[in-house]
Amino acid sequence: MADTADQKKSAHRSGKKRRLPLPPPAWWPLPACALFGLAAGGAYGVLKAPEYAATSYVVAVPNETTEPATALGFAQAYGRIATSTSTLAYAQPRAGIAARQLRTQVRAETSPDSPMIAITGTSTSPSEAADIANAVADALSLSSNQAAKNTGVQLLLFNQAVAPSDPASPSAPVSGAVGLCAGGLLGGLWLLARPARRKEREGSPVVEEYPSLPAQGEHSEAKEKEPVR
Repeated sequence: MADTADQKKSAHRSGKKRRLPLPPPAWWPLPACALFGLAAGGAYGVLKAPEYAATSYVVAVPNETTEPATALGFAQAYGRIATSTSTLAYAQPRAGIAARQLRTQVRAETSPDSPMIAITGTSTSPSEAADIANAVADALSLSSNQAAKNTGVQLLLFNQAVAPSDPASPSAPVSGAVGLCAGGLLGGLWLLARPARRKEREGSPVVEEYPSLPAQGEHSEAKEKEPVR
């Protein structure tokens, strides 16, 4: 009876050992990070409200006595002050939003080869994005044309912004694909870093301990203390 009980215990222990889960493969961080990035990017694209962008264009036109190169230089200068406090103060009543918020929803771009300024307004509403771009473009033209007699250059509205039909922000599939690529990249870097750490640990020199040798004086004293036979 004792033998059967021992056999049952050993069989039970062996069964427990067999039921132990296998360790995950070494490459598990790659798919795990990729799936996490896909989920995070897709959630970002779904939860975030779509953003629209509308652009209006203003061109610097020289007077009869002004050279075209001068107009190009003034276009660069006016592009820098398009988002300044004074320009946004002119544009704020027409845009219908606060000046602080307006500063975060507008940007100006210039070209080194053309005396043209692109003013882009962004918003979650297509019509509001167009209103922001047109308001800043008109404000910049009015403020700069007050000094046109002295500068010899005036700004004219070249193209008015219209309400866009498609959002400028990435959609959920695009943001999910970006998250998938970013997660896969992080997982690959994790796999590359792990073997390097293992090699460093395995290749670390082992310091062997040797018995310390007695000093020269201690060795001579030990010889003197030996009994004379």
